[in-house]
Amino acid sequence: MKKLPYYFRKASVALLVMASLTAFGQKKANVTILATGGTIAGAAASGTQAGYTSGQVTIDAMVNAVPDITKLANIKGEQISNVGSQDMSFEIMLKLAKRINELTKGDVDGIVITHGTDTMEETAYFLNLVCKTDKPVVLVGSMRPSTAVSADGPLNLYNAVAVAADPNAAKRGVLLVMNDWVHSAQSLTKISTTAVQTFMSPINGLIGISNYGVNEFYRYPYNKFGNGSEFKVDNVTALPRVDIIYADVDMPADLIEASVAKGAKGIVIAGVGNGNMPKAALDACAKVAKQGIPVVRSSRVVTGNVGRNVEVNDDQLGLIASYDHNPQKSRILLSVALLTTKSPDALQKIFYSY
Repeated sequence: MKKLPYYFRKASVALLVMASLTAFGQKKANVTILATGGTIAGAAASGTQAGYTSGQVTIDAMVNAVPDITKLANIKGEQISNVGSQDMSFEIMLKLAKRINELTKGDVDGIVITHGTDTMEETAYFLNLVCKTDKPVVLVGSMRPSTAVSADGPLNLYNAVAVAADPNAAKRGVLLVMNDWVHSAQSLTKISTTAVQTFMSPINGLIGISNYGVNEFYRYPYNKFGNGSEFKVDNVTALPRVDIIYADVDMPADLIEASVAKGAKGIVIAGVGNGNMPKAALDACAKVAKQGIPVVRSSRVVTGNVGRNVEVNDDQLGLIASYDHNPQKSRILLSVALLTTKSPDALQKIFYSY
């Protein structure tokens, strides 16, 4: 008899295991879906138009639209917000983190968060820093609204629930499941404005895959997260203002000065190349750093690390190298870290550790 391809063998085993658990009366995992809005909850006037409105569909309607999803887990849903992710805020993110910390202390086995893709990597990374649980926390979204021809949201949601219900997903930090791929919050980034395969993990690679609810995991994250993180937000109601300033040819230094004048407690430079910037801007960064405003050198380049003391003397200027954090993740990390320290040395260690 001809041997079945690997995927079908693995899927068959998974189905047999599910059938066995049902036969012996073993209870399914409890998964709570926390909805925030986004394209996955979006709607358009027709199935073939590009324009749509985010956050139009409730969590109950999304779950009801996915066949057999309740066979994967006992599902409950909560509506945290219903916004396009361009309107995601620290207020919503803090609410989300606190609710996750509450739920995972109980009998919830995993969390799924529906979220728009524009700022999904920022929310994922924030939650990775402050959610105190080893249980799976999985973000999911879509690139096409729920009304579109060949909408990608239903299968993404199905796979996300399968990952959240999987004990093998535990202790891997906050994950993102999109288009069959499982990413770590530490490494993922959005690389296309419209493509369905919009998320990549260019430096550290995927955590695993989820194919029609059949999961395979490759690795654990390298850096600190979750229960290993020093950051807590139980009593936090707001985060310090941190601005990102984009570096380019002949950039004006007064942008840095204006940021501080408007109340920034930290600055991230989306630098050219290895976190570089024109001399006038570099001098301005050194000046505000001496005033006690931490400045992080990141890069506008999609992949690669920003090293310390490579082309810029960070020790002399009092600046912080972002290492493998892009500008948006650097902003999240600096905002959270400023709750505990403003020391450049301590902040540099944090950027190496997380």
